[in-house]
Amino acid sequence: MTTSAGTTVAAIHARLDRLPVTRRHRFALVAVGIGIFFDLYEVFLAGTLATVLGKEFGVAGTAQKLVLASVFVGAFVGAITLTRLADRVGRRRAFFLTLGIYSVFSVLGAFSPNVEMLIVCRFLAGIGIGAELPLCDAYLSDLLPARVRGRMIAWAYTVGFCGVPVAGLLARVIAPHSFLGLEGWRWMFVIGGLGALLCWLMRRGLPESPRWLASMGRNEEADAAVRVFEDAARAEGGTLEEPEPGPEIAPAKREPVRALFRKPWRRRTVMLWIFQLFQTFGYYGFGTLVPLVLAAKGYDVVQGLTFTALSFLGYPIGSALSIPLMERVQRKTLIVGAAIGMIVLGLGFGYAANPVLIVVLGFAYTVVSNLFSNGFHVYSGELFPTTLRATGAGSAYSLSRLATAVMPFVLVPLLDSAGPTAVFVAIAVAMVIVAVDVAVLGPRTTGRSLADLT
Repeated sequence: MTTSAGTTVAAIHARLDRLPVTRRHRFALVAVGIGIFFDLYEVFLAGTLATVLGKEFGVAGTAQKLVLASVFVGAFVGAITLTRLADRVGRRRAFFLTLGIYSVFSVLGAFSPNVEMLIVCRFLAGIGIGAELPLCDAYLSDLLPARVRGRMIAWAYTVGFCGVPVAGLLARVIAPHSFLGLEGWRWMFVIGGLGALLCWLMRRGLPESPRWLASMGRNEEADAAVRVFEDAARAEGGTLEEPEPGPEIAPAKREPVRALFRKPWRRRTVMLWIFQLFQTFGYYGFGTLVPLVLAAKGYDVVQGLTFTALSFLGYPIGSALSIPLMERVQRKTLIVGAAIGMIVLGLGFGYAANPVLIVVLGFAYTVVSNLFSNGFHVYSGELFPTTLRATGAGSAYSLSRLATAVMPFVLVPLLDSAGPTAVFVAIAVAMVIVAVDVAVLGPRTTGRSLADLT
């Protein structure tokens, strides 16, 4: 069989989609998954900060909230600017920039002498963090064959979600102590920064997205990038079928942001923006408020290891359970079904009065929410053409970062004034909006080539 069959945009799409999964694909999966690992590790650090700032810097109230919110405000900026850059200069360069920013300012934050410097470092680290997940979604969507795209991205997120229990374990072991004269919470930042540096070094071995290169008219480079995977397939004894290019796609060097609001992308943009604004309340709202809700119910379980350990383990377990479903269930059906599951389990958790039932429902909610999370990460990387893929995913994701920063100011007062049940009713309403939004406006994407979808 031929190993190269054209360098037009349509031919590059077809050659990538006909590939078997190779060691090069698996390496990309691990390199991207480790980046997701440290992104989620960083999200965990926000909670760790809340317990040490009062003791370390003597801050509370507004100053403490600013430290916690600063990384999410930075993530909002990064998700907009750096993902846009990825569509202009390439996924690979943008990867290096995001990880470099996060690594440098996470380490600098560890040595902050005062709360003002910590706020600045957290904001700047957040710029790198904010672009990481939408860039991962866009890059892996570009790289992977259509028939395994969802399953392999789910594998990358399963590697990434292991960062949650690992970060929890490290926080318990490291945070209460000092090492080499440096407080444990500062070491948590150092570990995150050095981990991002390791990921930066690994990603030097990644090729640029062949689809992006072809969309920019850089046909020879796109051909060379695809040949790396074709050579790996041949070396591993794989069979390369004759590619079947679809209708030709004209290269487009630049697409303005306003193109997201033109037909046919406008409907998808509106769907994804509504989705990201409201899904935050169901996905992050639950994890953020569970300790406060349990305390309001008067249960000591909030202090115990059982609920915390099961919650942490629910992240990679839920992610792993999504792997066999990704290519068997329509992406939009998986997202809507998981959202409905979160509604039922969340309301059950809000009404539950038995400690064992609370633990079971909380763990089940975490598991189902990560089926939901993997579904939408795969989905958001499939909705837009190559020249707008990172911009479309990143601009919508930026709204979720803003919503995360605002969420405590909405849900915590509601908890204080109306109680736990009202909070979970509000979360349920947000998830109903998400489910209806995707069901009505979302396209069917499972198993379809990106060229066909866009």
